[in-house]
Amino acid sequence: MDTTPQDLSHLFLQLGLANDQPAIEQFINDHQLADNILLHQASFWSPSQKHFLIESFNEDAQWTEVIDHLDTLLRKN
Repeated sequence: MDTTPQDLSHLFLQLGLANDQPAIEQFINDHQLADNILLHQASFWSPSQKHFLIESFNEDAQWTEVIDHLDTLLRKN
């Protein structure tokens, strides 16, 4: 059983991104999603990041809630 905490910091770590608070805020400021683009379709993801997002969401994995939260944050501005 995976006991990794499910929060934005650990999601960013899973995605291979800098996961400190300033880096997360910068990522969100630099990457906004249009209403007609699904999170995993965004051009800024690598193929492995897209795969992780799709697989985690489709399997109703432990990351689903945090991925939804990131999706919301990327649509706020």
